[in-house]
Amino acid sequence: MWLYDLLFSLDVKAILLFIVFFLLVANFLKNRNAENYPPGPLALPLVGHLFNVQMYSTIWHFLCFMQCPQLTKAYGNVFSIRFGRDKMVFVCGYKMVKEAIVTQAENFVDRPYIITTLILFITSSLSIAGLFTSNGETWKKQRRFALSTLRNFGLGKSSMEQSICEECHHLLEEMEKEKGGAFHPARLFNNAVSNIICQLVMGRRFDYSDHNFQILLKYLSGLYEAFPGVMKHLPGPHNKIFTHRLLNHIFWLSSHHSLTTMYLCFISEQHQGESNLGFSEANLALCSLDLFVAGTETTSTTLLWALTFLIKNPDVQAISVQGEKVQAEIDRVIGQTRQPTMADRPNMPYTDAVIHEIQRMGNIVPLNGLRMAAKDTTLGGYFIPKGTALMPMLTSVLFDKNEWETPDTFNPRHFLDAEGKFVRREAFLPFSAGKRVCLGEGLARMELFLFFVSLFQKFTFSTLDGVELDTEGVIGTTHVPKPFKVYAKAR
Repeated sequence: MWLYDLLFSLDVKAILLFIVFFLLVANFLKNRNAENYPPGPLALPLVGHLFNVQMYSTIWHFLCFMQCPQLTKAYGNVFSIRFGRDKMVFVCGYKMVKEAIVTQAENFVDRPYIITTLILFITSSLSIAGLFTSNGETWKKQRRFALSTLRNFGLGKSSMEQSICEECHHLLEEMEKEKGGAFHPARLFNNAVSNIICQLVMGRRFDYSDHNFQILLKYLSGLYEAFPGVMKHLPGPHNKIFTHRLLNHIFWLSSHHSLTTMYLCFISEQHQGESNLGFSEANLALCSLDLFVAGTETTSTTLLWALTFLIKNPDVQAISVQGEKVQAEIDRVIGQTRQPTMADRPNMPYTDAVIHEIQRMGNIVPLNGLRMAAKDTTLGGYFIPKGTALMPMLTSVLFDKNEWETPDTFNPRHFLDAEGKFVRREAFLPFSAGKRVCLGEGLARMELFLFFVSLFQKFTFSTLDGVELDTEGVIGTTHVPKPFKVYAKAR
């Protein structure tokens, strides 16, 4: 009764102040950090650091390019940020990122529930999470099945190399149709790379003018553009309808010899009772979507960065009397009539180094997928409680000043020794590392080499007079160059 009497004796302002004070205390008690928790900037009550992000287009842009260097300088390579009620620990620099995702792989292999909520616009079941967001036995079995099936369909075999070489031929034909005029390369690259994934997931390739193929790419493009919005907008029925249309289109176009049909047979023949491990038609849809999202946008974007950096560095692209460059090496090893093969790569160290430097500077996937601490552990001397979301910052690895001689400059010699031989660098992690390493890394490397060499074997690329290509790029699902036109001059 005393509290009741006290409240009635106070005026409205005092009551409001009391409520605000109570909420602040409750928020403090709920969000206070554990002892020796990673440090970070002072967070506002209730909203955390969300207001710090409002001036930037996305949280990704804020973290990758604006605040990460300042935060690491102030708090070290392991620091914490709070977005609303969600706490995240960010890990920067090659040594700390490797410690988290390789040395302590078992501790940080799972995805947190924060990232899992991002797929609610696709399905209402948290147990159906595709390859990217699933955890535990579900993730292990799904990944094992995907790897086995992709190998059966030629991943890492000569048949896949032949498919890519065939697609290179179609891409070059389309560029020849431009007859030396200016054109946007993004559409052609997207068509070519998407066809490789179509052959894996759907068992067939498409003509670039095929109406159904363009509908599929339209749906995928819409998904890429929508992804940053997931960070700012609540899921809605329009997103669910959109995604279901995309998935139905994939199923409808699939042939009998494809990952899709093999998965369906696997469900019906062997694993009818294992839906709890993700073997269901719904999860097939998400796994197919994961392969398209991860396997198309990243590679086609890397090819766009290849044009960007080599047009800005013509001495790297063209034949040079001062030293062997890309086209000079192609002419010496392959010539201008024979189609490139993967057997040529060991004999082309400079070209291989250029491709790796394009991936490093292009920084296609600035952030690694969110991880979650499976148990109480320590990282960089800080205590990480069980269930804490953790974000390895791949940008900080690819631009680590302790690992790269000129981290902010396009320099293929990062991957060459004094004798001009190709050198692998441990801090080169565009595909991540550890247990969650990119499923299609081998395919991506094959695609990049064959597409890249085929392009510069047949054409010399330039841009419009007076146009300076921008290397800052735009952050969305990936880090992409701003749209540009090029000239492809036949050699």
